[in-house]
Amino acid sequence: MTTSTESTTPIRVFLVDDQAMVRAGFKSIIGKDPRFKIEGDSGDPRAAVDIIGKLLPDVVLLDITMPGLSGIDTIPLIRKVHPRARVVMLTHHEGESFVEQALQAGADGYLSKDSEPQELALALESVHKGKMYLSPKVAGVLVHRARGNAGPSNLSAGRVQSLTPREREVFQLLAMGKSNKEVAKALGMSLGTAKKHRENLQRKLDCHSAAELALLAIREGLLTT
Repeated sequence: MTTSTESTTPIRVFLVDDQAMVRAGFKSIIGKDPRFKIEGDSGDPRAAVDIIGKLLPDVVLLDITMPGLSGIDTIPLIRKVHPRARVVMLTHHEGESFVEQALQAGADGYLSKDSEPQELALALESVHKGKMYLSPKVAGVLVHRARGNAGPSNLSAGRVQSLTPREREVFQLLAMGKSNKEVAKALGMSLGTAKKHRENLQRKLDCHSAAELALLAIREGLLTT
């Protein structure tokens, strides 16, 4: 009796998370399950994109909050090098703004890092089969929104969603306390351009200090406490 390729071939997974301990934990969990195979991992989202384009894994587990480039802004870069990749977002944040941004960017799944190992396996198998997967906590947030019970942070959330990918990179670095000079160096732009981005962000987000930017970034999940 022959066995289907789907049942015999492990789902190849690539993990992107800037925290080495977190990557090690997920690799340990996934590595113990014969249904899956860790194809590779990286703590640098930009470097990960190049590797993903070469290895062509079935599923990418992608952290959202990472220095320099958020997971949300990494999704379209992954799509360019590997259009068929399934992407599952990993996060400690279940806020509706972040969920919507991830789904709009093309994520196939959204999983809380607090989830049980069994749920991780379910998410990987679901997206590999072409289905959408949302952890129960995230699904609850969307139901709450659908019922018209959106919270008071919608105005600031809408402002963050209106940012371009480059503006979001600058926003995250400024929220981390980086100076204009450090932002310019990190993103390969001139000091004048960095200053201009800062001015535009302060106007768009109605935040007029690094502290206000940091508070907004934490609330929207772009920066951890």
